[in-house]
Amino acid sequence: MWGIAMTSVTGTRAKAGVGLLASLVLLAMSGVAVRGELAGRASIVDGDTLEIHGLRIRLWGIDAPEGSQLCRGDDSTPYRCGTKAANDLDAFIAERPIVCTQLSQDQYERAVARCSVAGIDLGEWLVRNGLALDWPQYSKGRYAAAQREADQAGRGMWVGSYVEPWLYRACIRAMGTPAGCSDDANAHP
Repeated sequence: MWGIAMTSVTGTRAKAGVGLLASLVLLAMSGVAVRGELAGRASIVDGDTLEIHGLRIRLWGIDAPEGSQLCRGDDSTPYRCGTKAANDLDAFIAERPIVCTQLSQDQYERAVARCSVAGIDLGEWLVRNGLALDWPQYSKGRYAAAQREADQAGRGMWVGSYVEPWLYRACIRAMGTPAGCSDDANAHP
């Protein structure tokens, strides 16, 4: 992992020390910290997934609508709520550095992490603005208060109707279409 070659007993410590030092310097320069933290500028993959230094990071404890998912606004007009979540997150981050603390890894080998910008938890920001849902199966309700606030204020998805992203994905896996699996204007939870 560190690229340390040890081919002889003579000079092994020196080679290992230089190799380790060089690797640590490169790691520090890349924005990666050794203790499960990652920092840097992020590219937005979707409403709950970022990429920093080529590493995909799934935001912990939340679920944002998929890019192809449709929600309905207060006038029942469909809009791509997953695309809106990704675009609003990108605008909020505004190329500022992100700090992520990895908590686990998902089945797609993405890091699952809590991430923040300027000390603001991105998962909480997304939920508070109605762009994602608290995912209690994973969050154990950490973002429930932010979700209630978004619901009561009618922010984001809460202004109209939607299908929970996890149900939308299940419908798509069952060979449904994006339009058929999205909200039907009567399915508000």
